[in-house]
Amino acid sequence: MEESQSGSTVTRRNEILKKLHKKGQVLITELSKEFNVSEVTIRNDLDQLEQKNMLLRARGGAIKLEHNVGVDQQISEKNKLHYVEKMAIGKAAAALVRENDTMIVDSGTTTAELVKHLQSFKSLNVITNAMNIVNMLVNYPNINVIIPGGYLRQNSMSLVGPLAEKNLRSFHVDKLFLGVDGFDTRSGIYTPNMEEAYLNEIMIDIANQVIVLADSSKFNKKSLAFICAPNKIHTVITDAGIQADDKKRLEDLDIKVIIA
Repeated sequence: MEESQSGSTVTRRNEILKKLHKKGQVLITELSKEFNVSEVTIRNDLDQLEQKNMLLRARGGAIKLEHNVGVDQQISEKNKLHYVEKMAIGKAAAALVRENDTMIVDSGTTTAELVKHLQSFKSLNVITNAMNIVNMLVNYPNINVIIPGGYLRQNSMSLVGPLAEKNLRSFHVDKLFLGVDGFDTRSGIYTPNMEEAYLNEIMIDIANQVIVLADSSKFNKKSLAFICAPNKIHTVITDAGIQADDKKRLEDLDIKVIIA
């Protein structure tokens, strides 16, 4: 029973954040009626989400918390955001992997959800610059793990710098699974860190297929460093929260959009 209640709480809070992203504000009275729970429960939801820096409490409800383009959140904080959607996106991404693939798995919390579904493969080559992902892959004996090197960025737990860039250029891969911090369907994809953006550009250059994993909260947002234009992307995996015009804009560019 506790697990069920916990699961419904997580789902409800994710739905609240989705509404907040779309409307800019939410009201306690409306949320109480919609989710059929007490206003006390909704207040507790909003208080907990505010403590995690996901919204700003206001009289009678909450408002969307706007982050500056240069904000570079720690991976432990990112992992708390939109977790249900990220799990579904990771599972859908794993369905695109084939035996004997050689692929890059970029750093991030959504790409980590993909890795959770790779244990059944008999033979894969995975290149990654993400230490959290390396720590997961060491438990999969049938996966050949290649680490390009570099120096560690604590916020993202990823390796960046000239050594990583030089070594990545030595490879060519079937697929790149790329996480992003911002996705403007008119201009392209973004990340808060310039070195990671440059490394991502190299990954895109050496991949036959570029697959972007982005929950719907990432759309209509830009971050400090530009990675690439939409026309370099082949597939986008997201959730049902993506706006219809964003989905159409991607599909008009012949980008496959998968709703997880």
